[in-house]
Amino acid sequence: MSGPLSGIRVIDLTSVVFGPLATQILGDMGAEIIKVEGPEGDTTRYTGPARSSDMAALFMGLNRSKRSLVLDLKQQGAKEALWRLIDGADVFVHSMRPQKIETLGFGHDAVLKRNPRIIYAGLHGYLNGGPYSGQPAYDDVIQGQSGIAALMEQVTGEPRYIPLIIADKTCALAASGAISAALFARERTGRGQFVEIPMFETMAFFVLAEHLYGHTFVPPKAPLGYTRLLAPWRRPYKTQDGYVCMLAYTDPQWRKFWNMVGKPELADDPRFVNLTSRSQNIADLYQIAGESLAERPTAEWLSILQTLDIPSARISTLDEVFNDPHLAAVGMFKTVTHPTEGDIIMTQLPFRFSDTHTSIVRMQPKFGEHSMEILRETGLSESDVQSLFESGCSVDGNAGAKPRTE
Repeated sequence: MSGPLSGIRVIDLTSVVFGPLATQILGDMGAEIIKVEGPEGDTTRYTGPARSSDMAALFMGLNRSKRSLVLDLKQQGAKEALWRLIDGADVFVHSMRPQKIETLGFGHDAVLKRNPRIIYAGLHGYLNGGPYSGQPAYDDVIQGQSGIAALMEQVTGEPRYIPLIIADKTCALAASGAISAALFARERTGRGQFVEIPMFETMAFFVLAEHLYGHTFVPPKAPLGYTRLLAPWRRPYKTQDGYVCMLAYTDPQWRKFWNMVGKPELADDPRFVNLTSRSQNIADLYQIAGESLAERPTAEWLSILQTLDIPSARISTLDEVFNDPHLAAVGMFKTVTHPTEGDIIMTQLPFRFSDTHTSIVRMQPKFGEHSMEILRETGLSESDVQSLFESGCSVDGNAGAKPRTE
């Protein structure tokens, strides 16, 4: 059976990570994604190792399940072609700043007036209406603004970014969910709508879910910051020959843990007797637990912890994640042959549908690979399509064209 979003057509004017990951998720779930690129191409085409100059690793990880159409939206002919696409689309999604998309003539009011059933998704740095509205935003900036870098300072001694593109990728998940919800609402109402998915507010929401903590109450019952996560000993515990990640959490788990490490009296220690007292003495709790694990090897601890049903695992390097037996068993990695890039490995979507299965039906597109076929689908005549290529409004990737780099 086809994917849950089969039959949905998405016009994708996004670039870099936030938008492309969101639309890739929609594409893997069955939506038809038309990736509209400018003459320079998506910047991720040049980021990381590559076999072809414009098909680099980062682009490959974010742009499967799509077709590529090149349109220079500074030119009138390209704008007219985009309007034709909008007429038959279910979703229009872009990651430009609001003022830029308005200047091009494709603001949400204009697009919804043209196609009242369309879901218009604006992927912005900040929600409209505040002092930051319209400012540019990238992952590092948002990690700093949303409190992540300062949280790292509290536990490491200096502000640091998490070594993941965490803001872009978290917001991509939010965007794919919001767009799907808007499509569901349209099925009930028959109306499209404008959906704003901002990076800053999404990450503030994400960070403060637990770190609002004592400020949940008015007046505050405690400072901001979930104390368990900021405890110095909340880290992989050193063993005799490595490290173990362990999180006893419930009262029975901690009682079993103290018995395991030969300190049964701590189960009745007033500091650790229940969840409330443990949370108030979390630094002492984690320090004693960590020191208790130092004298036996990792494999021995893991065997005991797993027998006791206490959540635990060894730490894994990226190489070990890549070769993890569980991920192999559930089919997380798929090796395929790309028509121009040869054998490549892709990660599958991590969730499953029992009836409407997800699948990767298209490989990552070459620059402008599908320009001709998509333009023909809009009803343009052959001479009109050729005119768009000759004027530079579009690029036919099958003719060997490359992104413009000047």
